[in-house]
Amino acid sequence: MIRLVLLLLGVEYLRERWRSILSIGLIWLLAGVIIFIDALDNALYFPIHFFAYLFLVEGLATLAVAWTGVGGQRILRYVKGCAVVLAAMLIFAGHHHGNFLLSMIFGTLFLADGLIQCIAAYMVRYRRWRVAFSWGMAEILLAIFFYQPYPTHYVGTLPYCLGLFLIFGGVNLIGLAARVRRMGANPARSEAEHSAVQPHEHLASAFTQVEWEGPPAEHEQALTVHVWTPVGSAKSPTHNYPLVDRYIAAIDVNGVISTGHAALETPEGIYISLYPRVEIDRSPDDFGRLLRATSENDVPGIFQPDYATESKAWCPSTVQVRIRNYDPRQLQDFWRRYRSDTTYNLTHRNCSSTVARALEAAIDGAVGRLYAQRAGWSVFFRILATPELWVAAQIRKRAVTMAWTPGLTLDYARALSMLADPRPFAWWKLARTACNRMVQLRREWHAQDHAAIDLREKRDECAMHDN
Repeated sequence: MIRLVLLLLGVEYLRERWRSILSIGLIWLLAGVIIFIDALDNALYFPIHFFAYLFLVEGLATLAVAWTGVGGQRILRYVKGCAVVLAAMLIFAGHHHGNFLLSMIFGTLFLADGLIQCIAAYMVRYRRWRVAFSWGMAEILLAIFFYQPYPTHYVGTLPYCLGLFLIFGGVNLIGLAARVRRMGANPARSEAEHSAVQPHEHLASAFTQVEWEGPPAEHEQALTVHVWTPVGSAKSPTHNYPLVDRYIAAIDVNGVISTGHAALETPEGIYISLYPRVEIDRSPDDFGRLLRATSENDVPGIFQPDYATESKAWCPSTVQVRIRNYDPRQLQDFWRRYRSDTTYNLTHRNCSSTVARALEAAIDGAVGRLYAQRAGWSVFFRILATPELWVAAQIRKRAVTMAWTPGLTLDYARALSMLADPRPFAWWKLARTACNRMVQLRREWHAQDHAAIDLREKRDECAMHDN
């Protein structure tokens, strides 16, 4: 999450506020520790039912306005609303059963996430796989902590989770403040980019608005992320494996594996699409060996010239994600350096990881460009409160610890598009719509009243003339 906040807000914005960010982080950390310790002695001072009411109101409000979302945003809101309402109902149920179910749910989530991270890190063996493996083991230990009844017989589940959330959030904010204080360039870029790209001042915003109701129209200038999904790019009918054929690979009736593809295109003529020069044998027998992000799996690659050529030789992209707010100069700098190396690695340096890195280079400082001199604390808290930031952070975590795939790149691009081209908050949009409707009705009623008064006055005048 720290990397994405740096990427979106920019170093200049955060460096001016690092002391305040540090203070907020310390307060969160202290509050989290106090709440967690309070839940350990089975004598809760934590206002658990108050938070349950907050969860219920938040969940119902989210469900009420979920229809205002676009595409994946709508699904995210429905899932979030249902999860929060379920958590509130389990808290209200109380006693042993509600607390037990809540503990089992949180424990299962931690266990699944930890196991996935450990297995992926061990199989892929990327550069820092041991660190990710350790974090996965820590999540498994947390799952065991939630599964077993000691010391509160599941009564402290919610305070534990809230305490952990505040602790991890506080640590992240403290780390963000510390890094911003001592850095001279954005660490969201690679070391090579640090030395190659000179910092430039953010000029006045090129946009006349800071929110959009939906994705760019066809006539608008926008960056486009092209994604060929594994199922959509398979040459033969595929077997149905939920999630696997969406995020990893699809297997057709002949046993051939299709992993899909991703590319990035801009109106300035930049087209980024990395592909192996010689087709890799992706049979099930060799696929496990090819997952290793090691140098023995490096093969020569080739960059496709443009979308028209690639789509004609293969097929049109399955899905497109378009973003208005990007910097073509930063993307051009990234592309000039990146294309000098044509190495392809199925896990470590593939089409999807290339697009993800190019997309991050293009939207670096997007929020600063959007708000320009108007960027204040409200922008910082808006970013933290946007669900897509947390979604994008989790997607990036999965991709870095496992491998970038077209499915993950698609979800990542969609989440970043919501952050670079902000949408109105759902509850605010609904409230604004309701207020506008009330104002419109009041105007109609006033108009009707004035019309009735005018009509009565005319009748009175007519009656006076008759007399």
